[in-house]
Amino acid sequence: MTKDPDDNLARRLRGFGPLGILAILVILAGNLVILPLSAILVLVWVTLSHTPWREIGYIPPKSWARSIVIGIVFGVAFKFAMKAIVMPLLGAPSINQTYHFVTGNTDALPGMIFVILVVAGFGEETLFRGWMFERFGKLFGSSVWAKTLIILITSVWFGLEHYTDQRLPGVEQAIITGLVFGTIFAVTGRIFFLMITHAAFDLTALAIIYWNAETAVAHLIFN
Repeated sequence: MTKDPDDNLARRLRGFGPLGILAILVILAGNLVILPLSAILVLVWVTLSHTPWREIGYIPPKSWARSIVIGIVFGVAFKFAMKAIVMPLLGAPSINQTYHFVTGNTDALPGMIFVILVVAGFGEETLFRGWMFERFGKLFGSSVWAKTLIILITSVWFGLEHYTDQRLPGVEQAIITGLVFGTIFAVTGRIFFLMITHAAFDLTALAIIYWNAETAVAHLIFN
């Protein structure tokens, strides 16, 4: 019986030999070309490698309506908690200077909303939670300690990705966000809820900045 060359390619893409490592590097480099190319390449990799979609968390929720409502509520509440409690305790400035240009700037909203929904909600969750958890899971296993290590690695990596434009406060917030989202993904194995939550979190941040409410929210608890 002759071997199916397509199956051989799939096995090599799933592995950590030369082709598998090349695939990892290409996926990681995707966002250097255009956002969210890395996430799109992840979907291509899943298809070509015959990786089950559930392994990157692409499992439809039992109830889309429930997931959307809870995801939005949790994302909004999480953002307010970060802005009003966590970040002030870390000594972060009340104003995010990187995105302060959005304040009252209606023309900037369409582009920002696109970035939040496509680059952050879809792109970052697919890459940092779905794909990275699958790849590190193949290396470290599925034990509690392995999952803990994966959460830590991906959260720090996710945080460092925010240094260029948001410096230390952005890194701190992203690491904490990564720890929360990563833990949820490790427990549930489902990513669509996190896409919704992530988008709601960032849209809330956008609204706070647009309506010039950053200082008020940051001083809501600690005057």
